Amino acid sequence: MKTKIVEFFQGKNGEIISVKPDNTVHEAVKAMVENRIGSVLVISDDTKLVGIFTERDVLNFCVQRIEDIKTTPVEEVMTKNLIIGLPDDEVGYLMGVMTSNKIRHLPILIGTKVAGVVSIGDLVKSQMKDIEYENRYLKDYIMGKYPG
Repeated sequence: MKTKIVEFFQGKNGEIISVKPDNTVHEAVKAMVENRIGSVLVISDDTKLVGIFTERDVLNFCVQRIEDIKTTPVEEVMTKNLIIGLPDDEVGYLMGVMTSNKIRHLPILIGTKVAGVVSIGDLVKSQMKDIEYENRYLKDYIMGKYPG
């Protein structure tokens, strides 16, 4: 069974942690720390997704301009060239996209509306659940637990 991302979101709480483009890098990092997440979406006042701010963005910023962390707007530092997922994308496909692009967080959009964000860890857990289910089914089948 190939799990689509739309099915995956049915099991998540649906809360999207985001910041505005004019929030400071410090505010974005604080939101990430408080929510124990590795990225925040950057969403404009008109609810348009304009970027993603990740742990990698934080590290790059710290190496270059740590003294400006409380004054620099996140829009100057965020990743703007977004790679996104769609509700009908399969988990395995998105794992490939994330791996080949060396990213760990992927916004999922329905049209222009943000449906959520998945991490590579979320996708691995989903794949493991599918494998465990299939493994159990096959073991039960081999043991003759299903009528023939």
